[in-house]
Amino acid sequence: MRCVVQRVLKAKVRVEGKITGEIEEGLLVLVGITHTDTSETLQWMSDKLLKLRIFEDEEGKMNRSVTDICGGVLFVSQFTLYGELKKGTRPSFTDAARSEIAEPLYNDMITLLKKESSVNIQTGIFGAMMDVELVNSGPVTIILER
Repeated sequence: MRCVVQRVLKAKVRVEGKITGEIEEGLLVLVGITHTDTSETLQWMSDKLLKLRIFEDEEGKMNRSVTDICGGVLFVSQFTLYGELKKGTRPSFTDAARSEIAEPLYNDMITLLKKESSVNIQTGIFGAMMDVELVNSGPVTIILER
């Protein structure tokens, strides 16, 4: 699993013009799922996302998590995170899990995040063409991979 995590002041995702998920301060998480991802991968990533200390404390140091600030998480599927460009200029996505594998894992991850915290969890729609809008804070962008 590969996640691009952005600290945001706000973010939202639209599908066919309709907002499917929206948060104020928190994390926008773009997630790619690969063939070897398991429930252990989901547990590890969920724990990292909820405890990732990238929000500033009173002294201006990145010392607080999204849970600490009672923020939100906007979780968006993005198979293109596994795009490979070893040859040519057209990406290959063979490392991305097929939708019949990736979609249940994506849904399980959302369930896990909701179960393990009281953070506002919002989502895009798996496999849909989405428009993602965000205001990156910092900017702070972290890549997590397992």
